[in-house]
Amino acid sequence: MSALVTPKDAVAAVRRKVDQKWAEAVCAELGVGEQIVFSVPLRPGVSTGKAVERLGHAVWHEWHMQWREFASQLPTGAEVVRKAVTIRRVAGDFPATLVTDLDGAVALIADTRADAEPPNVAVDRARALALMLQSANAVLSPTTLRAVYRLQAVDVEVLLSAVTWLRQHPDAGTWTLRQLPVPGMHTKWLDTHGALLRDAAGRDVREEVRPRLTVVHLTYVDPEHIASGRRRHDAWTTGDVHDIAYQPRVVLVVENRDSRLWFPPVRNTIVVEGGGKAAAALLANVPWIRAADHIVYWGDIDADGYTILDQFRAALAEPAPDGAPARPVASILMNATDLHQYAQHGVNHDKAGRPIKPSATTLPRLTEAETTAYNIIATAGPTPFRRIEQEAIPLSHAATRLQQVFQGQD
Repeated sequence: MSALVTPKDAVAAVRRKVDQKWAEAVCAELGVGEQIVFSVPLRPGVSTGKAVERLGHAVWHEWHMQWREFASQLPTGAEVVRKAVTIRRVAGDFPATLVTDLDGAVALIADTRADAEPPNVAVDRARALALMLQSANAVLSPTTLRAVYRLQAVDVEVLLSAVTWLRQHPDAGTWTLRQLPVPGMHTKWLDTHGALLRDAAGRDVREEVRPRLTVVHLTYVDPEHIASGRRRHDAWTTGDVHDIAYQPRVVLVVENRDSRLWFPPVRNTIVVEGGGKAAAALLANVPWIRAADHIVYWGDIDADGYTILDQFRAALAEPAPDGAPARPVASILMNATDLHQYAQHGVNHDKAGRPIKPSATTLPRLTEAETTAYNIIATAGPTPFRRIEQEAIPLSHAATRLQQVFQGQD
């Protein structure tokens, strides 16, 4: 196999290097980091006449002619560095390395003679974004620039607006995360882009804002409590003086309001209405939930339901801020047996009639039986259905399964 790199292969190598280092190169143009030079060895391991003889003089001559023609039309910013090789006692300078800056690299890749795929970055757009970040006094770095480049234009505007707003407001402690009056920012924008704003602004506003109090909507299902005639449905807020009616041995977290409101009587139990993925960490820090003997989750048999279960377990696997120990989380009606038992309720479309998409997310905290069910409904391949909604399963079945957990039989 020849160790000689052709012009076409060299330009392809430059393209790969641009894909890897474009952000560093753009940042360096604005004084952030060291200048980036893209270089490709053209004859690795071939530095002596003996090496040329092993390749064959015809191969060497053809390669040299290719580079002579190609090098004569190199764009500004690109050059071929030549080094001496003595062949049959005659010394000569031959191509050794292709060296180019970012503009030269882009021009080389665009050269029709190179027949190369275009890079994965539009350099003009990358430069414009870098200038916008610098103009907004954002922290410019290759990592931040790459992340900003992946944003839609509307999100770039929000990011720059947020950076500017933070520069003008050194104290964000009077707002919650959802209340921040950043122009153009919707209330959930930081859920997705909070880490990027932290890197761009040099401060994490998520740690500065006023904490959002946890509000738990719950239903008392203990038979003795129900018989007492006291209120059955309640709400508990972090820091309030209101206490729950009794400390439960079992806390069941459900996602559907009807499932909470109409859950059948089960002794020593409180049913809590979850709030989706964002609520997992909040519920994990409620003292009376963490103090229960059994913490159980029941959600939809779909990708979101298993994701919430996985996140809830992750949140409870860590000690609470008040020092309460880590706790395990069981589940009901979410394993492979349940999936097959209630398959007649399976659907493939959401409430808007759109097909439910598969999920490639790995959920490491699921049990083997839960993982089997998750893989069936989340697979990218064909599957009978992708969701069984919680409310399609009779509440009496859920109460029976919950009692099995209570009795240690599940």
